[in-house]
Amino acid sequence: MTEKTTAALEALRDKIDNVDQQLLDLLSQRLDLVKEVGKVKHDAGLPIYAPYREAAMLSKRRAEAEEKGVSPQLIEDVLRRLMRESYQSENKEGFKQLNPNCGHVVIVGGKGQMGQLFHKALSLSGYQVYSLDEGDWHRAESLFDGVGLVIVTVPISATCEVIRTQLTNLPKDCILADLTSIKSEPLQAMMEAHAGPVVGFHPMFGGDVSSMAKQIIIVCHGRDQEKYQWLIQQMEIWGANLVESCAEEHDDAMQTVQALRHFSTFVYGLALFESEADVEKLLQYSSPIYRLELAMVGRLFAQNPKLYADIIYAQKQSLDKIKAYSKSYQSSLAMLETDDRQTFINKFIEVSEYLGDFAQQFQQESRVLLQSAADMINKR
Repeated sequence: MTEKTTAALEALRDKIDNVDQQLLDLLSQRLDLVKEVGKVKHDAGLPIYAPYREAAMLSKRRAEAEEKGVSPQLIEDVLRRLMRESYQSENKEGFKQLNPNCGHVVIVGGKGQMGQLFHKALSLSGYQVYSLDEGDWHRAESLFDGVGLVIVTVPISATCEVIRTQLTNLPKDCILADLTSIKSEPLQAMMEAHAGPVVGFHPMFGGDVSSMAKQIIIVCHGRDQEKYQWLIQQMEIWGANLVESCAEEHDDAMQTVQALRHFSTFVYGLALFESEADVEKLLQYSSPIYRLELAMVGRLFAQNPKLYADIIYAQKQSLDKIKAYSKSYQSSLAMLETDDRQTFINKFIEVSEYLGDFAQQFQQESRVLLQSAADMINKR
């Protein structure tokens, strides 16, 4: 490289550094404004996530970017990352308390990740929250005295037993809720144990999220919906997306969404282990999509094995789904063993037609994920 080239590059890099400093200043200003927005929302009791406002803003910014010769996807990526940071910032400001007359809250299993997440959200909303965990049952009588809301978030295998043996003498107007990933049996157990308001929730996310904005929470109604409607609205203020479902429909879906998916990931990880695959080498040879697959395997095995055993073993019907998956795998393997390439192509087309427009939608969504994965690879 010549001195002239070096000097030219240095001059341009200095200008880029200057622009970067301006960007940092603008980002700081934007985050400060978001804090002010959070305060206004807190006072008014508005959700931190406003989907229509977000969609309209992104559409407008994309159009403006295109007019300036800037990639619309670039500005959307930047703004989405900023909004995620903004939701976390608004989360710290607290939330409007919708039911100050609720009484205190007890979270059974409050020391777990999900329990801690809801403990924090309820505390930020002004409620007095207590945890009741294994070894604390000698405190139960005093904690349940005057309690307005009891949330059960213990391992699935223990949920119904805890409900039936420990939660039969709650105050009549107390709301009894659970956060379990299956709903039929816990909901029935709560209905039998408690004569007051009952509702089942399933947060479709882990306890390690930094904000509930945009996160899905399934709601399965039990009894006296009007008495716990404020709790649903409180979760909406946190930014959660509440989806109503009957318990049976929910559990049927979870056999595919959770049990089958987690079992498949478990088997994939087990196959890597039994084949003594060199994970470090695999990463060197990985495309972004394969790296994401490995990341999902790693994410599963980085967590509590008892939790995932509970999810997979929770419903006997999950075995039917997994057996059906195994049958599909075996028939697909037979195509390979018999060198039946045309049947593979025909089946591929059938599945593509079954997915319809979702195939294109998922392709577009995955493109963004794969680019993010590629960026992470380049950081290493």
